[in-house]
Parts: sequence; C-alpha cells; structure tokens
Amino acid sequence: MIRADLTGHTAVVTAAAQGIGRASVTALAECGAVVWATDINADGLTGYPDTVHTLQLDVRDRSNIDEVIGVAQPSILVNCAGFVHGGTVEDITDGDWDFALSLNVRSMVDMMQAALPAMKTAGRGSIVNISSVASSLKAVPNRCLYSTTKAAILGLTKSVAADYITQGIRCNAICPGTVDTPSLHDRLRATGDYDAAHAAFVARQPMGRLGTTEEIASLVVYLASDEAAFVTGQPFIIDGGWAG
Repeated sequence: MIRADLTGHTAVVTAAAQGIGRASVTALAECGAVVWATDINADGLTGYPDTVHTLQLDVRDRSNIDEVIGVAQPSILVNCAGFVHGGTVEDITDGDWDFALSLNVRSMVDMMQAALPAMKTAGRGSIVNISSVASSLKAVPNRCLYSTTKAAILGLTKSVAADYITQGIRCNAICPGTVDTPSLHDRLRATGDYDAAHAAFVARQPMGRLGTTEEIASLVVYLASDEAAFVTGQPFIIDGGWAG
C-alpha cells in the first residue's frame, strides 16, 4: 500500500460500502485523512474505524449531494459510484441509457459541482474519478453502454483538469481492468455458470489474475496526495496488462 501524509485533508468517497470505494476509504484514513464514507446502502457502511464518518448518499439526488458536501467540505473527492451494463449497442434500452448516464456520469458532474467551490476557496483539491480500461482505451465485447459512459468520464476528467489547473485543483481518472469485487462476483453468478465465467475473466488478464481493490486504492492515495502534485488530467491504466 502506498503511504502518504494526508493529515489536514478531508476526503469524500462514494460507493464506499464495498469494493474499490471501501478499500479507498480504508487507505485514505490510514494515511491520516478525515474520511467521509458514503453509499446509498447505509447498512453496508459498517466495520470502519471510529475515525471514519459514514453518511447515506444517493449520488443521483443533487439535494442529497449538496447536504453531504456541505457537511464534509472535502479537499479530496473520490467518485467511485457506477454500474456495469452488459450487451451490444442493439441491447441498449431507453431506461438503461438514462440510468447509466445518470449514475456513471452525471453523478460525478454533480459531485464535482458541489465540491469545487470550497476547493477553489481553499486553493487546493484533488478529484479522482473511477473510469475503466473498458472505455475509449480498449474495446471490450458486450460492454457498449458501460464503455460509452466510462469514456465520457475520461473526457470529463480532462476538461475539469484544464479548467481548474491554475486554482490548485487537480483531476485524474483511474482506469482499472478486472478487479476482484463483490459486484464482479454478482455478475459472474448471474451468468449461470460462475466457475466458467470466473475462469474466462482471469484468462483474459495477461498476469493470470484479477486485480485487488487494495491495488486500486494505492493509486487513489497517490493521486490524492501531494506526491502527485504535478499530475492532472491523466487516465491511469491499472489492468494487469490487459490493454496491452
């Protein structure tokens, strides 16, 4: 795990009940940040040390976002919330399209809009958006809608980085490959043949294994810290060599 001194920083992490969000909360807190772990699933925000604050947050509800950001006033924002739709372009329904854009993209816009005023006043801030290597970086079969939204996050990240670079605010994106998370196992079970699906996911990774949430969280810590003070507007691929 990357270690950095985040004392004096406050972080807000979305989708913190499990997976990359939970690992990021733990890593940031271990480095001294005051961390607000948020998720729509409040019951999942358990097991954290007393130093971590927890709040229920529906990232598709702008008024709820404003309430949480108003309380936390973060200098670090980690946008983890998202959903993986399967299928080709022919499989996209109006409902899926609206939901994916709302959760995967618009929620990050709303979170940043809420957090940026305080960051501008403080003259510092680090925003980390979780995108994916399945985006404009790599074509992945049966991930059309998901990849479209994750590509949008890359464009959003670069735009925010360019707009606020002179105000001490950095914005970067992390692009994981296949990571061992509870949501991944849910998708594997949904195929009807968990073992075969799991073997296929591992086989497509050149390293022969899935990534861990702790590995992604280490990159979150680096990008959030002053160690990355000269880094902004970048997509960071962490995929075990999948993108080549």
